[in-house]
Amino acid sequence: MRLSVQTTILMLLMLIFFSCTGRERGATKYLTEAEEAYKTGNYSIAKLKIDSIKSQFPKAFNEINFGFHLMQEVRMAENKRNIAFCDSMLRENYNNLNEILVKFDYVRDDRYQEFGEYHPKAYPHKSSLNQNGLRSAVSEKGDLFIESVLSGSGIRHNQIKVSSNDGSFAETLVVTADGLNYRFNTLERSYEIVRFGGNDENSVAQYIYTYRDKPITLHFIGNRTLITNLSQAAKNAVSNSFELSNLLKSIEQLKVEKEKSEVLIRYLESRKD
Repeated sequence: MRLSVQTTILMLLMLIFFSCTGRERGATKYLTEAEEAYKTGNYSIAKLKIDSIKSQFPKAFNEINFGFHLMQEVRMAENKRNIAFCDSMLRENYNNLNEILVKFDYVRDDRYQEFGEYHPKAYPHKSSLNQNGLRSAVSEKGDLFIESVLSGSGIRHNQIKVSSNDGSFAETLVVTADGLNYRFNTLERSYEIVRFGGNDENSVAQYIYTYRDKPITLHFIGNRTLITNLSQAAKNAVSNSFELSNLLKSIEQLKVEKEKSEVLIRYLESRKD
């Protein structure tokens, strides 16, 4: 009859305990405590006890060897638990994703884009040129960007600031001209559209999300500064984008963590062969 790993380790612990004395029994005590921690799912303590055997009892060769095998079981169990946790969180996050996506339009131009973007319905991009304000979008991977839209006044703005009546504020970094920033004129008026993403966005979206139910002043900063009130529709749209961005990034991170655990489990299983 094939014995389980736990039974085998327990028998070996008993054998070691009755065959050693003095300082060696300290190593056996650590190994016993590691086994108990492993059984109760306290994997961090189990690994700490196993590591302590080698550092405190460098000549306890049997205990060190048995500790090595126990460590493999601990890592296996720990990563299986991590996969179960990731699966549970992914199910919850995907349910939340299905609920929030109804607030967005998915947009992708096959000619230029490998991946699409989610545009909030609360502040449609197509109508955003009709008023000065902010529009936003989120990539499929969860990267958020905001765009400032200014019409009728050419100030060559390259930075924005949002502020509240309590004196708090957030502002983007200064951006340089690139292919995602536009300044153009029509027969009726001039337009400036500047994109802030990544580090340049500098938590402006988070600020708007936090103060979404309060008045927010928008500052266009360039050759001079123009000020306007940020509309409730724009605040709602940026807030929705902020929530979606965090949710998509959380899903991506959970998928990465799950894959790491799956890779390690395959490695540990290969060591058994």
